[in-house]
Amino acid sequence: MKHHAIRRPPGAGFTLVETLAVVALLVVIAVMATPSFVAWHMRDQVDARARTLLSTFAYARSEALRRGARVTVCRIDAARVCLAAGQSCGDGIADWACGWAVLVEQGGTLSLLRAQPLLAAVSITGVQTDMTFTPPAGQLFGAFRNFDIAPRNPSKAMQGNPWRRCIRIASGGRARISEGACTTAS
Repeated sequence: MKHHAIRRPPGAGFTLVETLAVVALLVVIAVMATPSFVAWHMRDQVDARARTLLSTFAYARSEALRRGARVTVCRIDAARVCLAAGQSCGDGIADWACGWAVLVEQGGTLSLLRAQPLLAAVSITGVQTDMTFTPPAGQLFGAFRNFDIAPRNPSKAMQGNPWRRCIRIASGGRARISEGACTTAS
């Protein structure tokens, strides 16, 4: 008895079983890659928010020098109004993730120069008071200030220093960023 292999005509395509096997494999790969993608996206958000806050402080300091006026950075609500220390901007968020604004004082009034919106996924803890950079050297009132930037609700995969950034601002107004929490950053 001779067995003959079943041959498909050229250009016949894939069978249903072959197509379902490929789809199942793609689903498994997607399910395995999703946590890594989510973690990567969160780290990107933490990094971006830290760089944006750092550049805001540098901008405020340079504007105080350039304009010869006091420049204030404050936490804001959705209407871009400065929040009091500890005041929530909504959804129970009471840190710098609310967003912030850079304001210049001219003739006794504050004018908005720049604002950043809320990003609830990232927690930014630090001093709760406004920060004012003063001319002629762009100094910051008070002593050193620290800001700890991290995922707000980290999964087990997103815990630890690789997921945190620290911004330190010296009383002279210069800010720097480092990896890790402010308590462990150098």
